[in-house]
Amino acid sequence: MRDNDFNRIYERNYRRSFLFTKSYVHDDLAAEDIVAEALVKYWKLSLEQDADLSEALLLTILKNKALDYLRHKAAHENAVERIAELNDRELSIRISTLEACDPQEIFSAEIQTIIRDTLKTLPSQTQRIFVLSRFQNKSVKEIAQEMGLSAKGVEYHITKALKALRVSLKDYLPLLYFLIH
Repeated sequence: MRDNDFNRIYERNYRRSFLFTKSYVHDDLAAEDIVAEALVKYWKLSLEQDADLSEALLLTILKNKALDYLRHKAAHENAVERIAELNDRELSIRISTLEACDPQEIFSAEIQTIIRDTLKTLPSQTQRIFVLSRFQNKSVKEIAQEMGLSAKGVEYHITKALKALRVSLKDYLPLLYFLIH
């Protein structure tokens, strides 16, 4: 066959090749791409061998390209499915963790002891400012006036106490967010 014989191969084989491929891939655009690639490959093989090739060869090329497409699609769908399963598992863990959260435990004796012991390690002024802020719900401005400090000075002491508590309560970090804010 010569270069200009591609049109003849295309016209003779396109429709049935498309219908065959589409019956397996169930996607018109994918089937068109597969058929176009297969016909080009079939045509190039005919040029190399300088002889008419059998239709069985074209069918084999179509089959292999459709199989490649379907295997790739299956791998992609498996990956999407695994990601969805991981997301579902992670969501389930968050739900079960939150359901298991007992507000009474937030203020349990163990946590209170950790907080009390941590505050004892801090300078007395830092302790007092933290207690006024977090346990007596006073504003920074109110504490600053009461203690004779600037607002920045009060914020410094609160930050210092929170840093120490973060370290002490690292195992209770989600609860610490509640206490801090």
